[in-house]
Amino acid sequence: MKRLDANRVLIPAEGNMKVDALIYASEDIRLEVDAVRQLKDAACLPSVHKALATPDIHLGYGVPIGCVVGLGDIVVPAAVGYDINCGMRVLTTPVKRGRLDPAEVARSIRRDIPLGEGKTNLALSMDQLDVVLTRGVKGVREVAGDTGRIWESRDADEEESDILHIEDGGSMPGNPGALSTRARERGLRQLGTLGGGNHFIEVQVVDRVEDEKLARRWGIEKDGLCVMIHSGSRGLGHQVGGDYMKLASRLTGDVAPTRHLAWLDADSREGKNYVGAMYAAANFAFVNREIMTILVRRNLRHLLGEVPLPIVYDVPHNMAKREKHDGIELWVHRKGATRAFPPERMQGTPFADVGQPVLIPGSMGTASYVLVGTPESKATYYSVNHGAGRTMSRTEAAGSRSRRGRRRKGGREAAISDEDFRKAMDGVFLIAENRWSVKEEAPQAYKDIDEVVRVVVAAGLANVVARMVPLAVLKG
Repeated sequence: MKRLDANRVLIPAEGNMKVDALIYASEDIRLEVDAVRQLKDAACLPSVHKALATPDIHLGYGVPIGCVVGLGDIVVPAAVGYDINCGMRVLTTPVKRGRLDPAEVARSIRRDIPLGEGKTNLALSMDQLDVVLTRGVKGVREVAGDTGRIWESRDADEEESDILHIEDGGSMPGNPGALSTRARERGLRQLGTLGGGNHFIEVQVVDRVEDEKLARRWGIEKDGLCVMIHSGSRGLGHQVGGDYMKLASRLTGDVAPTRHLAWLDADSREGKNYVGAMYAAANFAFVNREIMTILVRRNLRHLLGEVPLPIVYDVPHNMAKREKHDGIELWVHRKGATRAFPPERMQGTPFADVGQPVLIPGSMGTASYVLVGTPESKATYYSVNHGAGRTMSRTEAAGSRSRRGRRRKGGREAAISDEDFRKAMDGVFLIAENRWSVKEEAPQAYKDIDEVVRVVVAAGLANVVARMVPLAVLKG
């Protein structure tokens, strides 16, 4: 590797690499050997135009998490991943710190939104699910009922405003017919659930504003309270990812850089089916966050009365999209990376004159950021990282234990002690569905989000609008 400057590392093409690879990272950001190897593998793919990593790069499946790959005529399911359209959403409130008890807000939300893996909430018929998969948030009006805590709390006008503040309007050209029966079955009752892993709902307070004008326009104020939601396409999306990774492996696994990096020709029947299924899963994830937003608003208004609770933006990661860059149509895969479009790429949206809001969470217990895209991020296909990035595996962080907390015979000791975990979460009210596994997401298991964002800004990829810190966290 060759360091180009304080924030970029170049990996010159060698062996089967078709292009150089680039990593955005400072000297203070640790790079895993295996994650770098995966990035080099991505640079070996057919029709690859660019392979790069954002500062949160860490080991993934097939390609590293925190990876952007531009491909000409193929799609790679593993370069999107299992949790299709895992994404971020931020709601602002009109109240300041001290007006609400964060613990009370978290407990209230907990009663309406199930946390953890395998949970269910809103039940749909198969026909209603197909509307969601086809139309995303724009189809919610077609499946909404008249009764129940979700539909009674829904505001159609608020939903229309939300759509303007969601990437692609929360509606991709999904094809439910390209999903397996099992994938659709897994989605029938999972809308309105958070999931496990690194997904969360946080009650946050704005501790720093760096762009007063833009922050004010987006409803962000110093000491103001907001809520961040991080979740994806649940079991439905995981099934879609797994189904098409297996299909790709059967078709091109023998000639791929690695078996995990098998691809599908984008213009083939299989490739078109994957794109349609991926976009259907993306629609499911958009609607999932919309349903949770309805429930968060329901609980906040129970405490505050009828106050405005707009969203700043909803931005996905783990997606592949057809985009034009430097006059070339490409399939841009962003795995653990998020779009950061400048103003000229946001025409027809409320952000046409300022650029796209970018939402970057830290780890549980640490800061999160709202940034805005810049023209200088052209070098990354207008992409930035999606979070802080892990520095240790879940097993390394929490030790080898069962979901009930029993240490497995001969298993690994936790690298993070209970006492260290408590210290890291000092001052943050925590609700965790599984108290034995929550240490997997401890702040010590992640990179320093402040340093990660500093690299993004120093490299000219985005500018900071505001920084938030958590007051209460809900985890699966």
